[in-house]
Amino acid sequence: MYFEVSFDKKITYKKVLEGYSKGIFPMGDVFDNSLSWYFTDPRGIIKLEPDFKGINIPRSLKQVLKKNLFEVKVDTKFKEVIENCSYRFDTWITPKIKKLYITLHNKGYAHSVETYQGNKLVGGLYGVAYKGAFFGESMFYIEPNASKVAFIKLYEILIKNNYLLFDIQMITPVFKILGAINIPIKVYHQLLSKAMSVEREFLY
Repeated sequence: MYFEVSFDKKITYKKVLEGYSKGIFPMGDVFDNSLSWYFTDPRGIIKLEPDFKGINIPRSLKQVLKKNLFEVKVDTKFKEVIENCSYRFDTWITPKIKKLYITLHNKGYAHSVETYQGNKLVGGLYGVAYKGAFFGESMFYIEPNASKVAFIKLYEILIKNNYLLFDIQMITPVFKILGAINIPIKVYHQLLSKAMSVEREFLY
């Protein structure tokens, strides 16, 4: 469940990072283009464990990965990814949110993982890497399994670079299949505190 909280309404990219460090995140209102801060309780996370032990990879997805149906790239079309993620009913990805996260991308914090067939972008996701945590924001797909393949690549990057926390805020049906878990907000803040005490690089 989402809970709105009182925090600085003048939201800049630096405030977004500060918000993440406190366990809150901004969402936009499509009706008036305003921004507000939220947290979820319980909190959805992906366990980060070597050799993909922290996630569940369904047999069908393993077959997709084996066949190399998609080309995967990182940080090549961030704007297009966030734009595609906004194409949904009752979206929170408003023009202000897009502007904020494009700024975060330009500053080196927000990243996209994209999947292609030929030269066509057919899936992807984006989120923010800050200190020892990655805060997943949204994903989209045009072709089946395209966003899941992007997720697998992201997981690989986070493991390789020793990230401590993979925060997805709330579990969707797709993430439930992939092995996401809910944890109490108190436990989440303990993990967040550890993640905020280290520095990591999003190297791919």
